[in-house]
Amino acid sequence: MIRRTTLPGTCAFALLAAATTVVAATGAGAATRLTVYTALENEQLTPYKKAFEADNPGIEIDWVRDSTGVVTAKLLAEKDNPKADVVWGLAASSLMILDAQGMLMPYQPKGAEELKASFRDAKTPPAWVGMDAWMAAICFNTVEAEKKKLPKPTSWADLLKPEYKGQIVMPNPASSGTGFLAVSGWLQTMGADKGWSYMDRLNDNVALYTHSGSKPCKMAAAGEYPIGISIEYTGPQQKTKGAPIDVILASEGVGWEMEATAIVKGTQKAEAAKVLADWAASRKANEQYVNFYQVTAHPGVTKETPNYPKNAEAAMNKANDFVWAAANRDRILADWDKRYGAKSEPKS
Repeated sequence: MIRRTTLPGTCAFALLAAATTVVAATGAGAATRLTVYTALENEQLTPYKKAFEADNPGIEIDWVRDSTGVVTAKLLAEKDNPKADVVWGLAASSLMILDAQGMLMPYQPKGAEELKASFRDAKTPPAWVGMDAWMAAICFNTVEAEKKKLPKPTSWADLLKPEYKGQIVMPNPASSGTGFLAVSGWLQTMGADKGWSYMDRLNDNVALYTHSGSKPCKMAAAGEYPIGISIEYTGPQQKTKGAPIDVILASEGVGWEMEATAIVKGTQKAEAAKVLADWAASRKANEQYVNFYQVTAHPGVTKETPNYPKNAEAAMNKANDFVWAAANRDRILADWDKRYGAKSEPKS
């Protein structure tokens, strides 16, 4: 409250002007800043932030971005002293791990009932809500393959051919969500024994495991390696830019994961966090997601993307079990690292 005082002439005017300036400055600086942890790709951060803040001018996003495994580990390490307010764009299987640790604040975003059932936590209220799906694809450089007389693969089984020895790169599942969904998909569809046997043989052909899900496709696009197992949306982007690559969804079906949103339990900015959760589940947000991913949580939001594989949703493994993947993640990663970790690129 500003107390009114009767003062003579210019003095009163000067004090009133100063008070007005203070009030205006206070109002101008009153935006709530949300610390948002994410594993979104860098090119997604600016358009998502801009669209949200345009609709919610009183709230600003401060991104903390890294790969899926790093963000998940960071959140777990901060369990007793959380630094994040919201997680926007992290694998649902990672959020299930956080939820099991009691780290998420259950919340039903406005309009969440309109989303596909498979993109919502089954609990009421949900601990997390899905955004979009991403999957493992094969990026194949046709020019490099022709130089090396390599046939075009159409399946996961094809990647075991001896002529591909040293010609494949893929993500490390401990640091990359794309790497983990690929490994989890093989174990779920093939069974444990056949899945590990498959990866043993695949490892013979892998030259390098990267710490980014998009990097293998970018490396294939640049001709560094002819084949990259990678996040599927990077391939169409690279091909549209002129890279000589084909983007292949394996005929056996592909492992997939969904990005999701959740509020971190203990946030001091719960009301602003709910606004972000509401927006992240909205049709308008899904219209942002579809600029990068063909499959979104909202059934009414679709888009034809140049050079994107046809019928991508049909290629997604139908029996994908996120609960199993979350419950077995630590065991799978420990086993994977013992077997294949020696081929991982150095961490920067």
